[in-house]
Amino acid sequence: MPDVSEKIVENLRYLRRYARALLGSQQTGDTYVRICLEDLLQEPDRISATGDVRLQLFRLFHDVWSRTGVHDEDEGESEPNDLSVEARLQALPVSERQILLLTTLEGFSVQDASQILGIPHEAGADLLASAWSSVNEQMATSILVIEDEPVIALDIVGLVRDMGHSVVGIASSQVEAVRLAQKSQPGLVLADIDLGPGGSGLTAVKEILDSMRVPVIFVTAYPERLLTGERPEPTYLVTKPFEPDTLKVTISQALSFFGQPRQSRQAV
Repeated sequence: MPDVSEKIVENLRYLRRYARALLGSQQTGDTYVRICLEDLLQEPDRISATGDVRLQLFRLFHDVWSRTGVHDEDEGESEPNDLSVEARLQALPVSERQILLLTTLEGFSVQDASQILGIPHEAGADLLASAWSSVNEQMATSILVIEDEPVIALDIVGLVRDMGHSVVGIASSQVEAVRLAQKSQPGLVLADIDLGPGGSGLTAVKEILDSMRVPVIFVTAYPERLLTGERPEPTYLVTKPFEPDTLKVTISQALSFFGQPRQSRQAV
């Protein structure tokens, strides 16, 4: 039976994923995780083998966050003058972003997410409802889908259209993905890493990012290929099969760290 240290190591990749998605940066997210581990070395009793190690690890991360991170009161309560995606989601209180990511991207229950954030269950439920309301009011952008499986591609297209976004293209190969990105200049890219005979979605994204600045979310059945602990690793990663809410929240979070989206283009 694995000891506490082994369980911590098993869950570190997901804590890094969460921290990066929350902060919109691989480097900043990893820094907070490193501080969390340094605290754990000083106080190893903070995580016990008798409890839920994953929950305790995330709780420790938020204890670190409460001492050194960005707090709701720092952001102010005024309405943003700019109505872009960035302005609306950056105006979303940090605690709302946290509970959205904890319950969707990381799959915690509302009760466990509330415990991680150190708030009552009822307050957590109210916070989650308020956060979803804000997400559903976001403005639209244009999205490129890189996916070689037609059924999955159509599911993703339906989901992003339901959110109010447009789809500029569906690319099933590496070459097609780069061509469509250069032609349409999307506001967001959703990419699988394995395109079968069509090549590598990861390579396609690297080529795309060489010519433009655009947020990228990897949607893959093989997260272990990207969450290796070695650089570079993605800021945003959703595991297949995914829940629609998980992808919705990750899209919203990714857009929050970029500027106003480009004008919507012809959808496919």
